[in-house]
Amino acid sequence: MTDAHRRKKQPEQVRQQLLEVAARLSHEQGVAGITLDAVSHAAGVSKGGLLHHFPNKSALLDGLFDDLVVRFDAAIEKAMAADPVAQGRFTRAYVDVCSTLDPDADVPGWRMLTIAMIAEPNLKVRWREWVNRRSQEFAETDASPHCVLARFAADGLWLADLMQSHDLDAAARLALADNLKALSTR
Repeated sequence: MTDAHRRKKQPEQVRQQLLEVAARLSHEQGVAGITLDAVSHAAGVSKGGLLHHFPNKSALLDGLFDDLVVRFDAAIEKAMAADPVAQGRFTRAYVDVCSTLDPDADVPGWRMLTIAMIAEPNLKVRWREWVNRRSQEFAETDASPHCVLARFAADGLWLADLMQSHDLDAAARLALADNLKALSTR
């Protein structure tokens, strides 16, 4: 009898485990490493158990996207709640979150999704919709050219982290983020 047959049924825990394994496999092997067989095997879940949560690879990528965006939104909301100044608040929170991605916990999933967004039109559309929705939501306080520039620069920092193209020490990273956040008050 396999572990999948002996363990207590915990669908949300299994779903989260599948997402974490998919992110890890993509980090180690690229998007091509995310096959339903590889994910189910690495997670110790039967293929039927995986298919219960994600009927195909596209659904698995969508699930990973949803999970990461929920965490990204929660981090932005938390940063905004700690900022008493309305003007540029969303931009400062966005810069904070983009500049403090955890390389071990956050970056592998985002790296895979960034690559997948280039290849998967559905994910590209979904990210664009998120950006547009959030931009419209904070249009009154965060639409200035300086705020937009700060968010674009934060995207560049995020991309550099994902691609591991630049080595910034903690002090340089903090100074860069502080300069970007200062733009939001202009």
